[in-house]
Amino acid sequence: MDEAEAEAAGGGGGKAAAAATVMGAVDSALPESAPGVFDVNMNPLKRSLEPFVEDDQADRQKRQNTECQDFTPRRVDAEQNNLASAISRSKMSMVEADLNRDSRDLLPDLSSVKDRNGCNVGTSGVNVDSSISFIFEYCDKLPKDKYHTTRPSFEFTHHDDGFVCTLTLPSSDVLPPLVGPKARSKQKAKQLVCLDARKQLDLLGVPGDSLCPSVEDPPLEIVNKASVLTSNAGVGTTKRKELHGTTRVCALSGTWASKRTVIKLQGYKLNFSCDQVGQKYSDFVLLIDTTIENEAANLDINLYLHDKMVKASVSPCGLLELDVQQMEKAKLFQALIFNGLFGKLFTGSKSSNSPREFILNKDDSLIWNNANMYLLLPMDPTLESHDSFCINWRLIDEAATAVGLMRKVHSDDKMNLLAILDIDQNDGDLIHLANTSCEAHVLRNVAVLAVHTGKIYTSLHVTDLSSNSTFDGVSDKKETGFKTFKEYFEKKYGIVLRHPSQPLLVLKPSHNPHNLLSSKIRDEGNGENKNNGTTDVIKVNNRVHMPPELLIPLNLPEDILRAFYLFPSLMYRMETLMLASQLRSEVAYDSNISSFLILEAITTLRCSEDFSMERLELLGDSVLKYAVSCHLFLKFPNKHEGQLSSSRTDIISNAALYRLGIEHKIQGYIRDAAFDPRRWLAPGQLTNRPFHCKCPVDSEVVTKDIHVIDDKPTIKIGQACDKGHRWMCSKTISDCVEAIIGAYYVGGGLRAAVAFLRWLGVDAEIEEELIMQTILSASMQTYLPKIDLTEALGAKLGYAFSVKGLLLEALTHPSHQESEERYSYQRLEFLGDAALDILLTWHLFNSHKDTDEGELTDLRSASVNNENFAKVAVKHKFHHFLQHSSEILLDQITEYANSLENSSMDEINLSSDAPLRGPKVLGDIVESIAGAILIDTKLDLDVVWGVFKPLLSPIVTPENLELPPFRELLEWCNRNGYFLGIKCTDGEKLQAILDVQLKDMLVVRRGFGKNKKDAKAHAASMLLKDLEEKGLIISKNAIRMEQFEKQWGSANHCHNMFDAVDTQVLTPARGKEPLDKPVHLAVKTSKGGPRIALYELCKKLQWPAPKFVSVKTQPSAAGGSSMKATTQEFSFASNITLHVPNSDVISLRGDGFADKKSSQDSAALLMLHELQRQGRLQVQEVGP
Repeated sequence: MDEAEAEAAGGGGGKAAAAATVMGAVDSALPESAPGVFDVNMNPLKRSLEPFVEDDQADRQKRQNTECQDFTPRRVDAEQNNLASAISRSKMSMVEADLNRDSRDLLPDLSSVKDRNGCNVGTSGVNVDSSISFIFEYCDKLPKDKYHTTRPSFEFTHHDDGFVCTLTLPSSDVLPPLVGPKARSKQKAKQLVCLDARKQLDLLGVPGDSLCPSVEDPPLEIVNKASVLTSNAGVGTTKRKELHGTTRVCALSGTWASKRTVIKLQGYKLNFSCDQVGQKYSDFVLLIDTTIENEAANLDINLYLHDKMVKASVSPCGLLELDVQQMEKAKLFQALIFNGLFGKLFTGSKSSNSPREFILNKDDSLIWNNANMYLLLPMDPTLESHDSFCINWRLIDEAATAVGLMRKVHSDDKMNLLAILDIDQNDGDLIHLANTSCEAHVLRNVAVLAVHTGKIYTSLHVTDLSSNSTFDGVSDKKETGFKTFKEYFEKKYGIVLRHPSQPLLVLKPSHNPHNLLSSKIRDEGNGENKNNGTTDVIKVNNRVHMPPELLIPLNLPEDILRAFYLFPSLMYRMETLMLASQLRSEVAYDSNISSFLILEAITTLRCSEDFSMERLELLGDSVLKYAVSCHLFLKFPNKHEGQLSSSRTDIISNAALYRLGIEHKIQGYIRDAAFDPRRWLAPGQLTNRPFHCKCPVDSEVVTKDIHVIDDKPTIKIGQACDKGHRWMCSKTISDCVEAIIGAYYVGGGLRAAVAFLRWLGVDAEIEEELIMQTILSASMQTYLPKIDLTEALGAKLGYAFSVKGLLLEALTHPSHQESEERYSYQRLEFLGDAALDILLTWHLFNSHKDTDEGELTDLRSASVNNENFAKVAVKHKFHHFLQHSSEILLDQITEYANSLENSSMDEINLSSDAPLRGPKVLGDIVESIAGAILIDTKLDLDVVWGVFKPLLSPIVTPENLELPPFRELLEWCNRNGYFLGIKCTDGEKLQAILDVQLKDMLVVRRGFGKNKKDAKAHAASMLLKDLEEKGLIISKNAIRMEQFEKQWGSANHCHNMFDAVDTQVLTPARGKEPLDKPVHLAVKTSKGGPRIALYELCKKLQWPAPKFVSVKTQPSAAGGSSMKATTQEFSFASNITLHVPNSDVISLRGDGFADKKSSQDSAALLMLHELQRQGRLQVQEVGP
């Protein structure tokens, strides 16, 4: 019973006091869930004990109709059980007393109160009868922990004509004690004061259909606006895959190329310098009709070739003017070279039943796309760079002439070489080309165009072979059934050679461009594996032989031709920077946010770049949390921590961020696939690697909601069709929004980040007026009785509070129920949690710039957690200043502090796990103190960091980072090719059994814990120690293992909470399956199928994973089984080694293939067949 209630009842004499005692117990034991249930079980007992308490006739009839309902007390103790028994025994007397009372005695004196009996409040439908149950349910929703309850208290004042009830809500609520109107009975007085409290809460924003108040409507409005664009299922998750379009670079679009007039274009010089002596690249000029943003216009970028590096520099060179003739020739030059090297100069083929046509014969609108319009022209080094005629028109004229010749040859359906061949020339000292003759030495390292294929080659030298020589298949690897070169060209292309006796030329074909943007992938695709500085195999020259009369010399110097292989990567980087600038322009925040930061924020890991959004996403998550927390804390001073946290979650959730990103079309800017230079197209170029659109949309812009939830093998994330449609994970959009927030924070601080949030529609403004109001409100709190406490802690912190009431509030636990104090640390904890999060994340982000995103996430998790903060609180004795009224909490804090103090405090690693978890309250007060300092300094994060950096030191670093035991064990297994067996069982204690099959031994550990996580952590810690003793691992968790053993005993002497079984046994039959029970295994013969099947087999049988070693070999003619190798200048063969436990080691070598993955498939398939031969499995090969 409440003491106040007993005191109010005490003036009525012994009988009245006894009645009040029982009624107080009943009031505290059971809130009304419904008026009928409460009245039939409780009010009759009250009336039998206190005759002057009566009710009206309507309530009496309601009780009679429902008197058989059950009663279950919420709080069970001896007194309440006795009370329930008394109710049951005196049921008849209660009914009789109920029937004899006068209903008029219940009515209060004031007529205005009568109207309250049936009134509803707001739209919730809460009335007098249900007001008490509402207040109890409302309090139950308030923030609480196991150290204090959130029940309301009622205090009654007895007057001659009735009672007045005073309602006091829990300290975590902001509503002050409320005095209700007078009523003839305590029950009605209690109902009426609860009704008034309900009205006050309604004014404070408690919605009628929810007990947990929402903070504000704008976030919900934002959600609603975006929800019309997409259904809600799985938004913001990785399971949901969606089809989206790609945003184009507006600055690259234009129609100027088709205009028949003088054109003025902006010129940007492209300069290349190689780190290898003797390697030269010609300068070029980029012509575009818009001014490029500064960072792209003054770009310096390293391009990584497999054996050298080229630095490309971009710089503006002013306006350049082209007349109509120059424009036409420039377009022909660009179309000829890019299509001859990387695209195609002919459309149609025999296989497609469409006529073969030379693309430059037709209207050039087919190849010149208005959405991608610029020119790349060679510069003449002999002219001044600012001269309007710095372009090398001589080379461009050569190309235009070659196009004219090709038009003559391909003027109709059949090739007409007679249109350009000079058949009268028979000088044996000259080499007769398609349109000219020259001496042999002139043709060394000259670019030539083949009239029959439209491909550009580099002429190397003249050979001793002629067209009458035996055909060796080198010129076309698919065709080997011809006797001579002459026969080959006649039958395949219908060309009758006019000079079959002249020597053939040895040509080097053009090759596909490579991705030169990342140093990480410089060696991919070049076929070169270096071993101690030498290659495994010397490359076999990939050369072709061709009659000179089929070639048109282009007279392009080698340094010019070489530069074209740099353009795909260079222009792609410029295009992506321009795209980032375009997004920055849409945000329209006047700041110097770098386009490189925006580019990083829209780049995923799939792009395989040297940068990605992951680090910025981690920072943006903290920035968003902090900005929204500050805004909510200041704007809604009457909301408690639970309401603030709920509202913050709604605003910063992945689903909410996804909808904001969709609404602002951020999905179109995201780069979610590695750059494929083979699909990159220059203006005027046709692709020879089409990816035809089969998407269920008609335009490039995806306006419909097209998504799947289940993983489908037909969906390939990131790969775009020719219209730019690509599948994307829904969560990627949420991550990108956070990353852009982080980019704006890095580039412009919190002000810039808030500006971006405002553009998104998130209200995160921080008004100085609200800060001052919050400080003023805190200054009104009484702190003089505890001035010594605040000054002592202030001295320990090294910070003098301007508003000492803030520090007192930060130290007050909700269980501290002193009469004058209506606050606790919970709101400040909400704010301080966000402040420490952004401070520690920003510190780690700047201190470890070379740390990858995964390790940075681990560092943040190790730094920003309640256990770490709890150790900080104990280390600096903050717990001695905590104001609370819970004996249980005191005992737990003391136990935890003693467990840490038993160890040397100097050796406490703030990132490691202690055997005993710290009470959450300890971490909370560290956060609340941070929140108090933040408010006291008017949100100056620098001051907060100055106070807390020494308190949090030593801050975790990559060198002393300790992963959780289970995580460390799992990563070790994955890294070393072992499979971890996991089994959890329930019992008196939850048990986890972990086992690892080594090459010659099965290691098993068993752990117990309060939950699955603790049990697996315990077993993993011991298993790590076993591996460490075997020399297989150097664990960082030695300190943690010593703590486990000190607290719970060693592996051989476990007791108390944990138990362990140390079993290390030789593998029984796991490695030797019975020959009469082979495993049936379906193996797909498509790429990756054999490897997947073998790994699945090893995982199932828990064998160590197979090891592959790929080496480069001479070309092989055919592959193994159903897979066929591709003949090329080199190939790969893979050796496979499989350790079958307690059995022999099997080593095999697969066939040679053009790529490593296919060679590994070959080796894996051979291994599967070997296991089948040994009787261990039955292989069934299936198609793709």
